[in-house]
Amino acid sequence: MTTKTSTRNGPLAGLRVIDISTIVAAPTAAALLCDYGADVLKIELPEGGDGLRTFAPFKDEKSIWWKVLNRDKRLASLDLRKTEGRELFLRLIAQADVLMENFRPGTLAGWRLDAQTLWRAQPRLVILRATAFGQDGPYKDRPGFARIFEAMGGMTYITGEADGQPMHVGYPIGDSIGGLFGALGVMSSLWKQARDPAASGEEIDLSMTEGVLKLLDFLTLKHDLLGESHGRSGNVSQYAAPTGVYPTRDGHWVSLSGSTNALYARNCRAIDRPDLVDDPRFRRNIDRCKHAGAINLIFSDWFADNDLAHVLARFEACEGAIAPVYSAKQIIEDPQVRARGFLRSVEDEDFGEVRIPGVVPRFGNHACAPQRTARGIGADNEQVFGEQLGLPEEEIARLVRDGVI
Repeated sequence: MTTKTSTRNGPLAGLRVIDISTIVAAPTAAALLCDYGADVLKIELPEGGDGLRTFAPFKDEKSIWWKVLNRDKRLASLDLRKTEGRELFLRLIAQADVLMENFRPGTLAGWRLDAQTLWRAQPRLVILRATAFGQDGPYKDRPGFARIFEAMGGMTYITGEADGQPMHVGYPIGDSIGGLFGALGVMSSLWKQARDPAASGEEIDLSMTEGVLKLLDFLTLKHDLLGESHGRSGNVSQYAAPTGVYPTRDGHWVSLSGSTNALYARNCRAIDRPDLVDDPRFRRNIDRCKHAGAINLIFSDWFADNDLAHVLARFEACEGAIAPVYSAKQIIEDPQVRARGFLRSVEDEDFGEVRIPGVVPRFGNHACAPQRTARGIGADNEQVFGEQLGLPEEEIARLVRDGVI
């Protein structure tokens, strides 16, 4: 029996993805493909499900994070460790294009679901394996979490005040970085298959720690060429000046940017200091970086003497580079966010209509948009095992009793 035609819209409509990964990183990769129209079937263990269901923040003991990250995915429960569960899984794999997993290396092989077995079921299957450190090397069996990736990928070391401790950002961004690389890797493999109908399946080895390091790019080259480890500088940029996050007179915060000479000149006009453009200390960005303390202080003093509304009006009039530092409330109320309709109202089985972020980027030929938040464990079992695999109702009921689904 073939899969029912997908009703999802987007450039990836018709792509069939099975997501057996947990928590954040690889599920993020699957969610991105789902945003672009792929039919993503998320499979969880019947008891407990994905650990993200237990992550804060909560409303009425329901994980808000879970609801957003697994938006629009079909949800099935299946114990791959059981013989019958393995057999059902291989039947689903035979109908899929992509499999995403993030177990420790060798876990699926231990369940008799190694790559060769998967490819016998579906020879062109693209397999994304996301782990903390990759499928080989001395650290391959170590567990992984975003803070591990961020710390050992170099991000934590360079974050924080110059004289303070290394810091993590307030969100597990290491997971999100890996999710982006995972989605890109899958699409690269699919492009090869699109060009070559005879192309075989692909196994993608995604090290989450390498993903963070790759994003930071120049850290190791700076060390090799200059003998320096890139350090912390708080909110002050090490490659452009003036920069920083500054308080305004009425208690708000703004973030200043500007590396080119033209942009610097506009910023100077915004604070009524055009004379700073020709100051020999500040003529070029390289000069401004050498005297960053002096130029940053000049801007800081001006912000402290003015209210946010005046600051933003001046910089807009002069086409300078500044932004208010937004809370979630301010994001929701922002006229640009509202004008583009980026926050979308979708169906939620517990709370009715809720707002979540839309799809990035926007496609000219496809009106991609989220439709609903994630639901309970096995919400689509009847459709997956009944309609898709053709199991009779009594067989499904027995599998439930036996803990297979």
